[in-house]
Amino acid sequence: MDTKNNISTKKYSEDVQIIELADKQFIIVGTAHISRQSADLVKKIIEEEKPDIVCVELDEKRFKALSEKNRWENLDLKTIIREKQLSTLIINLVLASYQKKLGEKLGVTPGTELLEATKTAAEFNIPIELCDREVRITLRRAWRSMSFWQKIKFMTGGLAGLFEDQEITEEKLTELRSKDVLSEMMGELGKVMPVLKQVLIDERDIYIAEKMKLAKGKKIVSVVGAGHVNGIINYLKEDQSFNLEEIEKIPPASPVLKIIGWGIPIMIVGSIFYIGLNKGLTEAGDNALFWFLANGIPSALGAIIAVAHPFTILISFFAAPFTSLTPVIGAGYVAAFVQAYFQPPVVKEFKTVTTDFNKPAQWWKNKLLKVFLVFILTSLGSVVGTYVGFFEIVSNVFK
Repeated sequence: MDTKNNISTKKYSEDVQIIELADKQFIIVGTAHISRQSADLVKKIIEEEKPDIVCVELDEKRFKALSEKNRWENLDLKTIIREKQLSTLIINLVLASYQKKLGEKLGVTPGTELLEATKTAAEFNIPIELCDREVRITLRRAWRSMSFWQKIKFMTGGLAGLFEDQEITEEKLTELRSKDVLSEMMGELGKVMPVLKQVLIDERDIYIAEKMKLAKGKKIVSVVGAGHVNGIINYLKEDQSFNLEEIEKIPPASPVLKIIGWGIPIMIVGSIFYIGLNKGLTEAGDNALFWFLANGIPSALGAIIAVAHPFTILISFFAAPFTSLTPVIGAGYVAAFVQAYFQPPVVKEFKTVTTDFNKPAQWWKNKLLKVFLVFILTSLGSVVGTYVGFFEIVSNVFK
Protein backbone atom coordinates (compact mmCIF):
# COMPACT_ATOMS: atom_id res chain seq x y z
CA MET A 1 0.00 0.00 0.00
CA ASP A 2 1.17 3.50 -0.76
CA THR A 3 1.40 6.01 2.01
CA LYS A 4 2.14 9.71 1.80
CA ASN A 5 2.10 12.61 4.17
CA ASN A 6 0.04 15.44 2.63
CA ILE A 7 -0.14 19.09 3.57
CA SER A 8 -3.75 20.05 4.12
CA THR A 9 -5.21 22.44 1.56
CA LYS A 10 -7.07 24.11 4.41
CA LYS A 11 -3.69 25.05 5.93
CA TYR A 12 -4.29 23.74 9.38
CA SER A 13 -1.61 24.20 12.00
CA GLU A 14 1.37 21.88 12.28
CA ASP A 15 -0.57 19.99 14.94
CA VAL A 16 -2.58 18.35 12.14
CA GLN A 17 -1.01 15.61 10.02
CA ILE A 18 -2.76 13.96 7.06
CA ILE A 19 -1.81 10.46 5.97
CA GLU A 20 -3.13 8.67 2.88
CA LEU A 21 -3.12 4.90 3.29
CA ALA A 22 -4.55 3.05 0.26
CA ASP A 23 -8.21 4.12 0.13
CA LYS A 24 -8.23 5.74 3.58
CA GLN A 25 -7.38 9.24 4.72
CA PHE A 26 -6.26 9.72 8.31
CA ILE A 27 -6.41 13.26 9.68
CA ILE A 28 -4.38 13.06 12.88
CA VAL A 29 -4.82 15.91 15.34
CA GLY A 30 -2.04 16.08 17.93
CA THR A 31 -3.29 17.73 21.09
CA ALA A 32 -2.24 18.81 24.55
CA HIS A 33 -4.52 17.23 27.14
CA ILE A 34 -4.76 20.47 29.12
CA SER A 35 -5.16 22.97 26.30
CA ARG A 36 -8.25 25.01 25.38
CA GLN A 37 -6.59 25.75 22.03
CA SER A 38 -6.43 22.01 21.30
CA ALA A 39 -10.13 21.63 22.10
CA ASP A 40 -10.99 24.47 19.72
CA LEU A 41 -8.80 22.94 16.99
CA VAL A 42 -10.46 19.53 17.39
CA LYS A 43 -13.92 21.08 17.07
CA LYS A 44 -12.89 23.01 13.97
CA ILE A 45 -11.38 19.97 12.23
CA ILE A 46 -14.44 17.78 12.79
CA GLU A 47 -16.88 20.52 11.72
CA GLU A 48 -14.97 21.28 8.53
CA GLU A 49 -13.88 17.79 7.49
CA LYS A 50 -17.11 15.91 8.35
CA PRO A 51 -15.24 12.55 8.66
CA ASP A 52 -16.87 9.13 8.49
CA ILE A 53 -15.67 8.35 12.00
CA VAL A 54 -13.77 10.04 14.83
CA CYS A 55 -11.13 8.07 16.73
CA VAL A 56 -10.11 9.33 20.16
CA GLU A 57 -7.27 8.39 22.48
CA LEU A 58 -9.61 6.98 25.11
CA ASP A 59 -10.73 3.60 26.37
CA GLU A 60 -14.14 2.91 27.90
CA LYS A 61 -12.98 3.52 31.48
CA ARG A 62 -11.17 6.80 30.73
CA PHE A 63 -14.12 8.00 28.68
CA LYS A 64 -16.45 7.39 31.62
CA ALA A 65 -13.93 9.00 33.97
CA LEU A 66 -13.87 12.18 31.87
CA SER A 67 -17.58 12.36 31.15
CA GLU A 68 -18.85 11.36 34.59
CA LYS A 69 -18.15 13.99 37.22
CA ASN A 70 -18.80 11.57 40.08
CA ARG A 71 -16.27 8.94 39.01
CA TRP A 72 -14.37 8.99 42.29
CA GLU A 73 -17.56 8.82 44.35
CA ASN A 74 -18.44 5.55 42.60
CA LEU A 75 -15.10 3.99 43.48
CA ASP A 76 -15.56 0.64 45.23
CA LEU A 77 -12.53 0.89 47.48
CA LYS A 78 -12.99 -2.36 49.37
CA THR A 79 -13.30 -4.37 46.16
CA ILE A 80 -10.16 -2.71 44.79
CA ILE A 81 -8.28 -3.71 47.96
CA ARG A 82 -9.63 -7.27 47.86
CA GLU A 83 -8.49 -7.59 44.23
CA LYS A 84 -5.08 -6.18 45.19
CA GLN A 85 -5.36 -3.24 42.80
CA LEU A 86 -4.36 -0.44 45.19
CA SER A 87 -0.91 0.01 43.65
CA THR A 88 -2.46 0.39 40.18
CA LEU A 89 -5.01 2.87 41.54
CA ILE A 90 -2.26 4.93 43.14
CA ILE A 91 -0.36 5.14 39.81
CA ASN A 92 -3.58 6.21 38.12
CA LEU A 93 -4.08 8.88 40.76
CA VAL A 94 -0.47 10.08 40.39
CA LEU A 95 -1.05 10.71 36.68
CA ALA A 96 -4.53 12.23 37.17
CA SER A 97 -3.28 14.57 39.90
CA TYR A 98 -0.29 15.66 37.80
CA GLN A 99 -2.59 16.66 34.95
CA LYS A 100 -5.10 18.31 37.28
CA LYS A 101 -2.33 20.32 38.93
CA LEU A 102 -1.19 21.71 35.58
CA GLY A 103 -4.75 22.04 34.34
CA GLU A 104 -5.61 24.33 37.24
CA LYS A 105 -2.68 26.59 36.35
CA LEU A 106 -3.73 26.62 32.69
CA GLY A 107 -7.42 27.12 33.43
CA VAL A 108 -8.74 24.05 31.61
CA THR A 109 -9.82 20.56 32.67
CA PRO A 110 -7.45 17.76 31.56
CA GLY A 111 -8.88 15.82 28.62
CA THR A 112 -11.14 18.68 27.47
CA GLU A 113 -10.14 18.22 23.83
CA LEU A 114 -10.99 14.51 23.91
CA LEU A 115 -14.46 15.22 25.28
CA GLU A 116 -14.83 18.01 22.72
CA ALA A 117 -14.13 15.47 19.98
CA THR A 118 -16.89 13.14 21.19
CA LYS A 119 -19.38 15.99 21.68
CA THR A 120 -18.74 17.53 18.26
CA ALA A 121 -19.00 14.12 16.59
CA ALA A 122 -22.34 13.55 18.33
CA GLU A 123 -23.64 16.91 17.04
CA PHE A 124 -23.05 15.76 13.46
CA ASN A 125 -24.13 12.14 14.08
CA ILE A 126 -20.60 10.94 13.39
CA PRO A 127 -19.74 7.65 15.10
CA ILE A 128 -16.79 7.60 17.49
CA GLU A 129 -14.23 4.89 18.12
CA LEU A 130 -12.44 4.57 21.46
CA CYS A 131 -9.00 3.56 20.22
CA ASP A 132 -6.83 3.41 23.30
CA ARG A 133 -5.93 0.30 25.28
CA GLU A 134 -7.82 -0.17 28.54
CA VAL A 135 -6.09 1.97 31.16
CA ARG A 136 -6.16 -0.86 33.71
CA ILE A 137 -4.18 -3.09 31.35
CA THR A 138 -1.70 -0.33 30.55
CA LEU A 139 -1.06 0.49 34.19
CA ARG A 140 -0.78 -3.14 35.26
CA ARG A 141 1.60 -3.91 32.38
CA ALA A 142 3.67 -0.90 33.42
CA TRP A 143 3.67 -1.96 37.07
CA ARG A 144 4.57 -5.58 36.28
CA SER A 145 7.34 -4.46 33.93
CA MET A 146 9.21 -2.66 36.72
CA SER A 147 11.54 -4.25 39.20
CA PHE A 148 10.93 -3.77 42.93
CA TRP A 149 13.48 -0.96 43.16
CA GLN A 150 12.14 0.70 40.00
CA LYS A 151 8.70 0.73 41.64
CA ILE A 152 10.13 2.38 44.74
CA LYS A 153 11.99 4.90 42.57
CA PHE A 154 8.86 5.64 40.57
CA MET A 155 6.66 6.13 43.63
CA THR A 156 9.13 8.27 45.58
CA GLY A 157 10.20 10.29 42.55
CA GLY A 158 6.63 10.75 41.35
CA LEU A 159 5.34 11.84 44.74
CA ALA A 160 8.27 14.19 45.30
CA GLY A 161 7.63 15.83 41.93
CA LEU A 162 3.95 16.27 42.70
CA PHE A 163 4.63 17.99 45.99
CA GLU A 164 6.97 20.53 44.40
CA ASP A 165 5.15 23.82 43.91
CA GLN A 166 7.34 25.40 41.28
CA GLU A 167 6.51 28.80 39.85
CA ILE A 168 5.28 28.53 36.26
CA THR A 169 6.13 31.54 34.09
CA GLU A 170 4.07 32.82 31.16
CA GLU A 171 6.69 31.39 28.81
CA LYS A 172 6.35 27.98 30.47
CA LEU A 173 2.55 28.21 30.27
CA THR A 174 2.77 28.86 26.52
CA GLU A 175 5.05 25.85 26.14
CA LEU A 176 2.74 23.61 28.17
CA ARG A 177 -0.30 24.64 26.12
CA SER A 178 1.41 23.41 22.96
CA LYS A 179 2.36 19.98 24.27
CA ASP A 180 0.79 16.76 25.40
CA VAL A 181 1.96 17.21 28.98
CA LEU A 182 1.21 13.66 30.08
CA SER A 183 3.34 12.29 27.23
CA GLU A 184 6.05 14.78 28.10
CA MET A 185 6.07 13.48 31.67
CA MET A 186 6.10 9.88 30.46
CA GLY A 187 8.94 10.76 28.09
CA GLU A 188 11.00 12.06 30.99
CA LEU A 189 10.24 8.94 33.01
CA GLY A 190 11.18 6.88 29.97
CA LYS A 191 14.69 8.32 30.02
CA VAL A 192 15.14 7.03 33.56
CA MET A 193 13.07 3.84 33.12
CA PRO A 194 12.89 2.89 29.41
CA VAL A 195 10.48 0.08 30.22
CA LEU A 196 7.84 2.66 31.23
CA LYS A 197 8.13 4.49 27.92
CA GLN A 198 7.73 1.21 26.06
CA VAL A 199 4.50 0.32 27.85
CA LEU A 200 2.95 3.77 28.29
CA ILE A 201 3.91 5.32 24.96
CA ASP A 202 5.30 2.89 22.36
CA GLU A 203 2.81 0.07 22.87
CA ARG A 204 -0.10 2.50 22.84
CA ASP A 205 1.18 4.08 19.61
CA ILE A 206 0.86 0.65 18.01
CA TYR A 207 -2.49 -0.04 19.65
CA ILE A 208 -4.07 3.28 18.60
CA ALA A 209 -2.69 3.07 15.04
CA GLU A 210 -4.00 -0.47 14.61
CA LYS A 211 -7.44 0.56 15.89
CA MET A 212 -7.40 3.48 13.43
CA LYS A 213 -6.66 1.11 10.55
CA LEU A 214 -9.54 -1.14 11.61
CA ALA A 215 -12.00 1.78 11.92
CA LYS A 216 -14.81 1.82 9.36
CA GLY A 217 -14.85 4.67 6.87
CA LYS A 218 -12.73 6.37 4.21
CA LYS A 219 -12.02 9.61 6.06
CA ILE A 220 -10.98 9.26 9.69
CA VAL A 221 -10.18 12.03 12.15
CA SER A 222 -7.99 10.82 15.02
CA VAL A 223 -7.58 12.92 18.15
CA VAL A 224 -4.50 11.87 20.11
CA GLY A 225 -1.92 13.37 22.46
CA ALA A 226 0.87 15.16 20.60
CA GLY A 227 3.39 12.73 22.08
CA HIS A 228 1.78 9.86 20.15
CA VAL A 229 1.64 11.44 16.68
CA ASN A 230 5.10 10.50 15.37
CA GLY A 231 4.84 6.94 16.67
CA ILE A 232 1.41 6.47 15.09
CA ILE A 233 2.54 7.90 11.76
CA ASN A 234 5.64 5.70 11.69
CA TYR A 235 3.53 2.62 12.37
CA LEU A 236 1.00 3.54 9.66
CA LYS A 237 3.80 4.04 7.14
CA GLU A 238 5.28 0.64 7.95
CA ASP A 239 1.91 -0.83 6.93
CA GLN A 240 2.19 -3.89 9.16
CA SER A 241 -0.57 -5.73 10.94
CA PHE A 242 -0.18 -6.38 14.64
CA ASN A 243 -2.01 -8.82 16.91
CA LEU A 244 -3.29 -6.54 19.65
CA GLU A 245 -3.86 -9.48 21.99
CA GLU A 246 -0.11 -9.61 22.52
CA ILE A 247 -0.10 -6.21 24.23
CA GLU A 248 -3.47 -6.65 25.93
CA LYS A 249 -2.20 -9.40 28.18
CA ILE A 250 -1.12 -8.62 31.72
CA PRO A 251 2.25 -10.36 32.11
CA PRO A 252 2.59 -12.81 34.98
CA ALA A 253 4.78 -11.94 37.92
CA SER A 254 8.46 -12.64 37.38
CA PRO A 255 9.42 -16.23 38.26
CA VAL A 256 12.39 -14.77 40.13
CA LEU A 257 9.98 -12.82 42.34
CA LYS A 258 7.95 -15.98 42.90
CA ILE A 259 11.08 -17.87 43.91
CA ILE A 260 12.07 -15.07 46.29
CA GLY A 261 8.49 -14.74 47.52
CA TRP A 262 8.29 -18.39 48.54
CA GLY A 263 12.02 -18.91 49.12
CA ILE A 264 12.34 -16.44 52.00
CA PRO A 265 9.44 -17.91 54.03
CA ILE A 266 10.73 -21.45 53.45
CA MET A 267 14.22 -20.43 54.57
CA ILE A 268 12.83 -18.65 57.65
CA VAL A 269 10.68 -21.57 58.77
CA GLY A 270 13.42 -24.05 57.87
CA SER A 271 16.03 -22.08 59.80
CA ILE A 272 13.87 -21.90 62.93
CA PHE A 273 13.17 -25.63 62.68
CA TYR A 274 16.89 -26.35 62.21
CA ILE A 275 17.77 -24.15 65.22
CA GLY A 276 15.19 -26.03 67.30
CA LEU A 277 16.70 -29.41 66.39
CA ASN A 278 20.29 -28.39 67.01
CA LYS A 279 20.12 -25.68 69.69
CA GLY A 280 16.90 -26.45 71.52
CA LEU A 281 13.34 -25.21 71.61
CA THR A 282 14.21 -22.14 73.68
CA GLU A 283 16.61 -20.86 71.03
CA ALA A 284 14.06 -21.60 68.32
CA GLY A 285 11.38 -19.75 70.29
CA ASP A 286 13.66 -16.72 70.67
CA ASN A 287 14.20 -16.60 66.90
CA ALA A 288 10.49 -17.00 66.22
CA LEU A 289 9.77 -14.15 68.63
CA PHE A 290 12.44 -12.01 66.92
CA TRP A 291 10.74 -12.66 63.57
CA PHE A 292 7.37 -11.69 65.00
CA LEU A 293 8.65 -8.44 66.51
CA ALA A 294 10.90 -7.57 63.55
CA ASN A 295 7.87 -7.65 61.27
CA GLY A 296 5.13 -6.49 63.60
CA ILE A 297 6.82 -3.40 65.02
CA PRO A 298 7.85 -1.67 61.74
CA SER A 299 4.46 -2.44 60.16
CA ALA A 300 2.57 -1.09 63.18
CA LEU A 301 4.92 1.91 63.24
CA GLY A 302 3.98 2.62 59.64
CA ALA A 303 0.30 2.58 60.64
CA ILE A 304 1.06 4.87 63.58
CA ILE A 305 2.88 7.36 61.33
CA ALA A 306 -0.20 7.31 59.08
CA VAL A 307 -2.33 8.06 62.17
CA ALA A 308 -4.42 5.02 61.32
CA HIS A 309 -7.38 3.69 63.28
CA PRO A 310 -6.22 1.96 66.51
CA PHE A 311 -7.55 -1.38 65.29
CA THR A 312 -5.59 -0.93 62.04
CA ILE A 313 -2.40 -0.45 64.06
CA LEU A 314 -3.17 -3.56 66.10
CA ILE A 315 -3.95 -5.67 63.01
CA SER A 316 -0.80 -4.40 61.29
CA PHE A 317 1.29 -5.60 64.21
CA PHE A 318 -0.22 -9.09 64.32
CA ALA A 319 -0.75 -9.59 60.57
CA ALA A 320 2.70 -8.61 59.27
CA PRO A 321 4.63 -11.59 60.74
CA PHE A 322 2.22 -13.99 59.02
CA THR A 323 1.68 -12.16 55.71
CA SER A 324 5.46 -11.92 55.36
CA LEU A 325 5.55 -15.71 55.24
CA THR A 326 3.37 -15.82 52.12
CA PRO A 327 3.52 -13.85 48.84
CA VAL A 328 -0.23 -14.26 48.37
CA ILE A 329 -1.17 -11.14 50.32
CA GLY A 330 0.84 -8.36 51.91
CA ALA A 331 0.51 -6.61 55.24
CA GLY A 332 -0.30 -3.37 53.41
CA TYR A 333 -3.46 -4.77 51.85
CA VAL A 334 -4.67 -6.20 55.15
CA ALA A 335 -4.05 -2.90 56.92
CA ALA A 336 -5.65 -0.88 54.09
CA PHE A 337 -8.80 -3.02 54.15
CA VAL A 338 -9.15 -2.65 57.93
CA GLN A 339 -8.57 1.10 57.68
CA ALA A 340 -11.20 1.45 54.93
CA TYR A 341 -13.64 -0.58 57.03
CA PHE A 342 -13.30 1.43 60.24
CA GLN A 343 -12.75 4.88 58.68
CA PRO A 344 -14.41 4.79 55.24
CA PRO A 345 -13.94 7.89 53.06
CA VAL A 346 -16.94 10.17 52.61
CA VAL A 347 -18.24 11.51 49.29
CA LYS A 348 -16.56 14.90 49.74
CA GLU A 349 -13.15 13.26 50.09
CA PHE A 350 -13.62 11.30 46.88
CA LYS A 351 -14.45 14.54 45.08
CA THR A 352 -11.33 16.35 46.30
CA VAL A 353 -8.86 13.45 46.10
CA THR A 354 -7.00 14.61 42.97
CA THR A 355 -6.54 18.06 44.51
CA ASP A 356 -5.67 16.78 47.99
CA PHE A 357 -3.17 14.35 46.46
CA ASN A 358 -0.82 17.24 45.69
CA LYS A 359 -0.81 18.48 49.30
CA PRO A 360 1.24 16.31 51.71
CA ALA A 361 -0.71 17.39 54.80
CA GLN A 362 -3.98 16.28 53.22
CA TRP A 363 -2.82 12.66 53.12
CA TRP A 364 -3.50 12.56 56.87
CA LYS A 365 -6.84 14.39 56.57
CA ASN A 366 -8.47 12.88 53.48
CA LYS A 367 -9.62 9.39 54.50
CA LEU A 368 -9.16 7.96 50.99
CA LEU A 369 -5.57 9.17 50.85
CA LYS A 370 -5.05 7.92 54.39
CA VAL A 371 -5.94 4.40 53.17
CA PHE A 372 -3.20 4.79 50.54
CA LEU A 373 -0.81 6.09 53.20
CA VAL A 374 -1.57 3.13 55.46
CA PHE A 375 -1.00 0.76 52.54
CA ILE A 376 2.35 2.30 51.60
CA LEU A 377 3.81 2.73 55.09
CA THR A 378 2.74 -0.65 56.50
CA SER A 379 4.02 -2.35 53.34
CA LEU A 380 7.40 -0.62 53.69
CA GLY A 381 7.50 -1.52 57.38
CA SER A 382 6.81 -5.16 56.57
CA VAL A 383 9.50 -5.22 53.87
CA VAL A 384 12.08 -3.76 56.27
CA GLY A 385 11.06 -6.21 58.99
CA THR A 386 11.22 -9.18 56.63
CA TYR A 387 14.80 -8.48 55.58
CA VAL A 388 15.96 -7.67 59.12
CA GLY A 389 14.36 -10.84 60.45
CA PHE A 390 15.63 -12.95 57.55
CA PHE A 391 19.29 -12.00 57.95
CA GLU A 392 19.20 -12.29 61.74
CA ILE A 393 17.60 -15.76 61.81
CA VAL A 394 19.63 -17.20 58.92
CA SER A 395 22.86 -15.89 60.48
CA ASN A 396 21.92 -17.65 63.73
CA VAL A 397 21.95 -20.96 61.90
CA PHE A 398 25.71 -20.65 61.37
CA LYS A 399 26.61 -19.42 64.88
